[in-house]
Amino acid sequence: MIPLEWELVLSALLFSIGLYGVLARKNAIMVLMSLEVVINAAILNFVAFSSYSNDASGQVFALLGIAVAAADAAIGLAIFLSIYQTHGTVDMDRVRFLRW
Repeated sequence: MIPLEWELVLSALLFSIGLYGVLARKNAIMVLMSLEVVINAAILNFVAFSSYSNDASGQVFALLGIAVAAADAAIGLAIFLSIYQTHGTVDMDRVRFLRW
């Protein structure tokens, strides 16, 4: 069995990589992908603590998190497609959201 500390370190590493991607990237699609990495880090925490405590509630929350991540991706891609059709780019610096 993998120790809990290793799983938490992996989760913190995934969260850090995702947070860096959200803050540093200019492309909206890359920001969305980085946000998915952050959500996966949280899901890994749920599963790790569920396995550590021998309780299935963390796995239920993990399934809920996967559903939220799927909805987030679908809605985000729809919004970015609309922005691309309007502005011709999904670069976060070039698109001014308040000036259509």
